[in-house]
Amino acid sequence: MRASLPATLLLSAVLAACSTKGDIPPSKHISQSGLLKVHPGLLGQPVPAELQTEPRLAAAAPTQGSAPGRTDNAIQMDQNGLRTQRSVYFDYNSADLKADYDPALRAHARYLAENPKARVRIEGNADERGSAEFNRRLGLKRAETVRATIISHGAPEKQVNIKTLGETQPKLKGHDEESWAENRRADVVYEKEN
Repeated sequence: MRASLPATLLLSAVLAACSTKGDIPPSKHISQSGLLKVHPGLLGQPVPAELQTEPRLAAAAPTQGSAPGRTDNAIQMDQNGLRTQRSVYFDYNSADLKADYDPALRAHARYLAENPKARVRIEGNADERGSAEFNRRLGLKRAETVRATIISHGAPEKQVNIKTLGETQPKLKGHDEESWAENRRADVVYEKEN
């Protein structure tokens, strides 16, 4: 019981310090060295353009003014909605679709429904962790999830094929969380556009 008394006092002091309602202005001089960096928007600072176009940050609030026809991963508007967003990212060991990607998949479905000659191939990918067979199956599940979603939004089944690549075609070749996150995806590849 005695050993926990200093820990209890320390916890009480930390909680008391955190609960004060002082008016703390955002710092303009916070060091950003090290592996983890704080997003400038959280510090009350302007957000550089390169951070505004990252897919996971832009997914929540796509803008109407995005340039059509760009091929990077930022979610962009075109005449068909969000069809230029062609990668869908998944959590570790999961094939569950995140709601952020629904608007883009609706746009692909709408394009396919309006263009009967168009064909897409959904390529499911996994990161390097796990056996080759496990990653092949996980890539297949991810591709099937995206295919089912596009079809449920009105795309004809015959226009949407799937393929699993497992871990064989990583987008980033590192052995860290950033690389793994980029490789846990399904890509919408247009085999034939109208």
